[in-house]
Amino acid sequence: MTTIKDIAKAAGVSVTTVSRALNGYSDVSEKTRKKIMDIAKQLNYSPNTLARSLVMNKSKTIGLLVSGMTRSALKDNFTFEVMTGVNDYIAKTDYDVILFNTNSTKQREKTYSQLCRERRVDGVILQGMKTDDPYLTEVVESDIPCVLIDIPIQSDRVGYVTTDNVYGAKKAVQHLLELGHRHIAMMNGHDYAFVSKQRLQGFYEAMAEANVPIEKEWIVNGDFSEEMAEARAYELFEKHKNITAIFCASDLMALGVIKALKQLGLRVPEDVSVIGYDDILLASYVSPALTTIAQNKFQMGYEAASMLIDMLEGNEAKVVTLRTQLIVRESTAPVKKG
Repeated sequence: MTTIKDIAKAAGVSVTTVSRALNGYSDVSEKTRKKIMDIAKQLNYSPNTLARSLVMNKSKTIGLLVSGMTRSALKDNFTFEVMTGVNDYIAKTDYDVILFNTNSTKQREKTYSQLCRERRVDGVILQGMKTDDPYLTEVVESDIPCVLIDIPIQSDRVGYVTTDNVYGAKKAVQHLLELGHRHIAMMNGHDYAFVSKQRLQGFYEAMAEANVPIEKEWIVNGDFSEEMAEARAYELFEKHKNITAIFCASDLMALGVIKALKQLGLRVPEDVSVIGYDDILLASYVSPALTTIAQNKFQMGYEAASMLIDMLEGNEAKVVTLRTQLIVRESTAPVKKG
């Protein structure tokens, strides 16, 4: 196996010069650097990244820590799209990404810092964390640079990327209001998601601005699950026959709601308008095609990776808030007169 001693001998320079050239130090002339690089290539030199990381105290690896990555989340595709964005940005750098999945059992066994130290990561992107997640407290207290996705917590070493969830939810409800709906329900996620709180706030703001009364009983949680949303919607619409529209805090839950409405013999959108949130791939393929609020999941991952690498290069943590877009399809219509 070729060592830097072999390169030094072939190039007629010292081992120190080879080391500094390979690690990009500016005190090596461009001519010498090129000569060393060419010889390294000819000799098939491959740096020992572990040894180099011990010397430089940098592994050039970032971790993508995902919570709640389950088979049932496949339809959602959210995590995959974020990961694609992360990967797309990292591919342009000299960093590598490793994925580690977490759940409450693993977290009881290992602290966040232990996990990061064992995997030798320079920084971490966190996704899918609940508000009561024990790792969140550790993240803020840790000195490991970190970027959170959809979790609005910031410090010197922690930045986050999110979409404007309050305004996105407002846009959804305003769309229903513009169609003449006044009896509007909401299928929210769960109480331990930051986005649930924000989307609920958007719902309240839109209704208040339009002077439309809110029925607290018409706001239910579907746990971001298609099955749970279907069950909750069945109960909701069986009990409250005068609801004409429903805003769902995720497309997956909206699909569950549409199933429940079909079971009850209610037509979408003729009897009940349904609007979702996320614009997952399935949203445009279901029948009726789902009206929804689109957020750019790929861009979230891309921005998170860009911010983390920036932080690792010595820049400050930031906050990036992406915009949403109303996509009108077939599941919403003007309120039925009569």
